Amino acid sequence: MNRSSIMASALVCAGALALSACTTTKTSGPGSSSDTGDTGPVKIGLVTKTESNPYFVKLRESAKAAAEAKGATLIALAGKFDGDNEGQVTAIQNLVQQGVKGILITPSNSAGVIGAVKQAEEQGVLVVALDTATVPADAVSATYATDNEQAGRLLGAYVKARLGSTPPQLLMMDLDPSASVGIARHNGFLQGMGLPLETPAVIGSALTQGDQTKAQQAMENLLQRAGDKVNAVYNINEPAARGAYQALKARGLTGKVLVGAIDGGCQGVQDVKNGLFVATVMQFPKKMSEDGVTAVIDYAKTGKKPSGFVDTGATLITDKPVAGQESKDTAWGAENCWG
Repeated sequence: MNRSSIMASALVCAGALALSACTTTKTSGPGSSSDTGDTGPVKIGLVTKTESNPYFVKLRESAKAAAEAKGATLIALAGKFDGDNEGQVTAIQNLVQQGVKGILITPSNSAGVIGAVKQAEEQGVLVVALDTATVPADAVSATYATDNEQAGRLLGAYVKARLGSTPPQLLMMDLDPSASVGIARHNGFLQGMGLPLETPAVIGSALTQGDQTKAQQAMENLLQRAGDKVNAVYNINEPAARGAYQALKARGLTGKVLVGAIDGGCQGVQDVKNGLFVATVMQFPKKMSEDGVTAVIDYAKTGKKPSGFVDTGATLITDKPVAGQESKDTAWGAENCWG
């Protein structure tokens, strides 16, 4: 890439309304102009929910590496926070203007971005979802993601087994009622526990945005009302679980409460090993990114769109396995974690 090209790329990134990180990679290879008939390498857009969350950092890094390996260009943007639908819409529009062939998106709220997705596809841009399915699912051509209900079920079944005959008294650290991933994990957890969606076993819940500080504050408030009745805490992700744990620790309840999470980040695996969490459910963002990049490259070459939901897997990580449920220990988790 010559100096003028580098400067042009920098100006494009700076002009993207300061949404978030912009990553551009250009090399020769299978996705270059010789295969696509275009004047340069295939451009792929990535829109994540946030820039700083380690999970989305890994998603971005993996997409960049996969694009480089195929001679493509990756332009990565993000919302300012989980739920920044306006920011994601602006990112989609900017990417279309920059001539991307496909957009990979982790939608904060699918209802908030579907209009922009439809407009992009009307202009010949392939849009696929990573990590989080849209509602309806066919709003995008394909989805590469964890089966979030299954991830919730794995955690719920484990917590149920660990409680044994003790009646559950649950606190739920949720995401957002409009976020499909949060709904799926919440409902899946209760299914795994063998409980209906409306159950008195849930003695309190809070919306955390998957943020550690918000989760800690929410848990402190819930404990003031729930007292010492709680015996298990569901968490939408590992940052929320860390916040919940800190609040429980301040009340001297950590030895009495089972704290579980979903994510599979390296810090989360370490938290399981150190006894902060009884278990976490690992996702595989690297596979999501690689599959998404491959789909865009194939579309650029052949015009064929991917379709349907592709489950990229979920694995329960714990050092205290229970009979009848498959799991991996933290040694395996450390070898396969992200972040």
